[in-house]
Amino acid sequence: MSAPPADAETFLAETDRIADLRPDLALLEAGILAGLRLGLAADSLTFARVFGIAHALVLRALATLAGPAALLAVSDRDARTQRTRYAVSATGAALLARLDG
Repeated sequence: MSAPPADAETFLAETDRIADLRPDLALLEAGILAGLRLGLAADSLTFARVFGIAHALVLRALATLAGPAALLAVSDRDARTQRTRYAVSATGAALLARLDG
């Protein structure tokens, strides 16, 4: 069995770093970006399951991140389960690049 992409401490630290760059984001929104950056989840249902959060709350946060903030782009949505796949947008990539340098 392979090691997980990141541990809880790394995830929380990355979430805090993103929240520091964008204090207008809710912690869940920063956490979704951190989870994507760390390779923990690239869809709403996986994120909800991994972190034990209601899927509806994750979907709401994704709507914010893909809306006017435009930090994420939705790539696919399952009509039955509402599982939403997402990727970092150009704006989101620019934000996350600030963490590297």
